[in-house]
Amino acid sequence: MKYWAYLAGKLVVWALIVLGMDWVVSRKLANPLPVKYYGNQHPFTHDLSYTFIVMACWLVAVGIMWMVIWDQRYRCRECLRRLRMPIATGSWKYVILAPPKLEWICPYGHGTLKENELQLEGAKQRDWEPHEDYWKELVSLEETKK
Repeated sequence: MKYWAYLAGKLVVWALIVLGMDWVVSRKLANPLPVKYYGNQHPFTHDLSYTFIVMACWLVAVGIMWMVIWDQRYRCRECLRRLRMPIATGSWKYVILAPPKLEWICPYGHGTLKENELQLEGAKQRDWEPHEDYWKELVSLEETKK
């Protein structure tokens, strides 16, 4: 639940940034021509520089959205920290038997994210595999040795 709330928060911040850019462009940069030339038209329809500014703002907004989603993919589902230590598994030689994968792990041991490097059948879902608490397992091993 915390994972999705964090994404929603980032999307709200993104929307505020986009609305702020829209406000700056529409209020400060729009210099409409007198009404006698074009009537009551929006400057997007007849002002080329305004049109290019709107296009640039749209590209910036899409780029920021892409960064928000890309950042969210590589976060731990439990603690929201960035996943670290990518490990390459599988082999490029044996694509059918052991396809190449990348495994990212949470630095606090909450889980592992596995993603295919080679996608022959189309995009597949990333596999998030939650782990039990590593410390419990280590303590139990120590207790069995005593």
